[in-house]
Amino acid sequence: MAKTQRTIRYDWNDVVYFLEVARQRSLVRAAAKLKVDHTTVSRRVRELERSLNSTLFKRSKSGFTLTEIGMRLLQYAEGMESQANSIVEAIGTDTADAGGAVRIAAMEGIGSFYLTRCIADFNRIYPSIQIELITDTRLLDLSRREADIFVSFFRPQGKRLSIKKVGEFKISLYAADAYFRGRSPPTTVKELETHAFIDFIEDYIYSKENRWLSDVLRPPHTIFRSTSLVAQSIAVSAGQGIAMLPSYVAFGNAELIPVMPELFTTRDIWLSVHEDLLHVARIKAVVTFLEKRVESDRAFLNTVQNQRRRRKRSG
Repeated sequence: MAKTQRTIRYDWNDVVYFLEVARQRSLVRAAAKLKVDHTTVSRRVRELERSLNSTLFKRSKSGFTLTEIGMRLLQYAEGMESQANSIVEAIGTDTADAGGAVRIAAMEGIGSFYLTRCIADFNRIYPSIQIELITDTRLLDLSRREADIFVSFFRPQGKRLSIKKVGEFKISLYAADAYFRGRSPPTTVKELETHAFIDFIEDYIYSKENRWLSDVLRPPHTIFRSTSLVAQSIAVSAGQGIAMLPSYVAFGNAELIPVMPELFTTRDIWLSVHEDLLHVARIKAVVTFLEKRVESDRAFLNTVQNQRRRRKRSG
């Protein structure tokens, strides 16, 4: 005899609302994504909790966070979403039609100066996929779905993560013409040690991969420190001192010129995604795009950007 099929005791359409609240951590933002009223989202989530006889979210002033049961359900819910997207792919529909939000976490510098440019090109190809870029000084946990994709300079740790090194970039010394007014540009390491430098604040460096100035020099005089690479690049452009900056930061900044370009270091670029998201169409589209983009930008990412030489050529 065939086994009696168990009756599903919840409305699986409610899972869509659960997923969006888990990602947005807000009823209002989830409602905006789903194009419904926030009271509808609240009602559907409460109905799912009632049907499953479980509390899926902790509610607080800061928003909705998943409970342990909610975390377990999230894995199955994303699997359901992945299977639903597979139906679209199976009948030949382009992944561009699989819209929705994708949250990328990255360190501030590479996020602001490099990924933002990449995202602009991505959106022209996939206009229905919305990118949310988080640049944070703390490490986000992909296992707890604080982000969908993590771009980092180090190989992250975590359960069930798909981790891949996709490229690397060069970090070199730069200063502005304004800094060298009344000063001679250094030509040796000994001369370099007499200059003023800009660097990160040691107490707030959470990853040793951000300690790149010490790879080439331990200067006795640091005039300005900041946790922000954006702030450091502005300080260098204003003529405050010399700093180690990645190639993608120096690119396009006409104020910056390389200082002793033979002194440099490199960092890897790692792309991480939770295994449960690998087959989600919009996630796959972003991952594939970024892998190809970093590969095509290999020369750019590993070249000391010489603005002075470029201006001479253009003149």
